[in-house]
Amino acid sequence: MSVLLSMVLSVLFAMPFLGFFLVLLIFKMATKNTRKSFHKALDYSTVLFIIAVYFLMETIWQRSFTWLIFLVMIVTAMVLVILNWKIKQEIDLKRVVKGFWRFNFILFFTAYIALTLYGIVYRALVFTL
Repeated sequence: MSVLLSMVLSVLFAMPFLGFFLVLLIFKMATKNTRKSFHKALDYSTVLFIIAVYFLMETIWQRSFTWLIFLVMIVTAMVLVILNWKIKQEIDLKRVVKGFWRFNFILFFTAYIALTLYGIVYRALVFTL
């Protein structure tokens, strides 16, 4: 059982798009609401993209960049809190957390795509030269 769980998690971390589409499909079947299902899939697959970016960075540069991932997330949270405070004159924690999590999805989704392309080009150039 633990081997099966390990295999499923490995596939989801290697291909977070698959996890996104699985969550989207499950929520779509359960709620029949495409918009809510899409937002739930964004929320739940963010973790997959963060972990996938971590493993891509470690694979490409053979170093752990956990500190950088946490630093980016902390700075993002700080900026969003300050922006919310400047615009609304108060901090709506629920709105800030939701915005933070969705922004992290966009950020790590983009980083995943960029690192995947970089890794492919880098490996192709290294092995052909």
